[in-house]
Amino acid sequence: MEIDLKGHLALVTGGSGQLGRVICRILGDCGANVVVNYRQNAEKAAELVAELTAKGVQALAVQADVTDALAIRKMQASIESELGAPDILVNNAVSQYQWQPVLAQNAADFESQFRSCVLHNVLMAQAFVPAMVEKRWGRVIAINTECAMQNAPNQSAYVSGKRGMDGVLRVLAKEIGEHQITVNQVAPGWMISENVPNDDTESQRNYQANVPLKRRGYDRDVANLVAFLASDLANFISGQYISVSGGNVMPTI
Repeated sequence: MEIDLKGHLALVTGGSGQLGRVICRILGDCGANVVVNYRQNAEKAAELVAELTAKGVQALAVQADVTDALAIRKMQASIESELGAPDILVNNAVSQYQWQPVLAQNAADFESQFRSCVLHNVLMAQAFVPAMVEKRWGRVIAINTECAMQNAPNQSAYVSGKRGMDGVLRVLAKEIGEHQITVNQVAPGWMISENVPNDDTESQRNYQANVPLKRRGYDRDVANLVAFLASDLANFISGQYISVSGGNVMPTI
């Protein structure tokens, strides 16, 4: 049994970022054609497209701010003219900001997280799901976080955005499921990646002590789940928030 995504077109927002790049590579390894969305890092996006093309799949880099409806519509037109309509969406992009206690957090940071978590998912669905409805096949996969369950100090803007996103996506799963489109969330823990090393620091040791597997995972562990959810192996899984955290958080029944 293998994950076979040949014949599908995946669009990964924030595809030039550290997690996005790995997701794009894994989807390409599974045979999917891949659109790498980026906001600013054109050089990284171009390098990734060259890497994906060398694997034998079609790839395209498209710039767009995914919190802006007009930018998304322009991206949609560009993708469809080049490669057709994506049938796999991976909503991965998120705005970065400085975490502060609730009493000190700037209101603009809450607004930015709403736009990059909630509005991002809404606008992408409005632009790209209609073609999936027509096809009667599609995947919407959004990257959430274990923080949405932890509610730790200083995470309020991030958590509020991700929990709002969770609500939107659960509703969306119910609204479009009859068209054989699944909607799921992948929620990473503190993963090891190109820019987030595996280092023997006190914060890492404290974190690992609470993880049942007693270690941190890798960005590819997240990407592997994305690929599974994008495949026909997961065609009866929808509306789910799935943790990739070694058991650090455990959604309950």
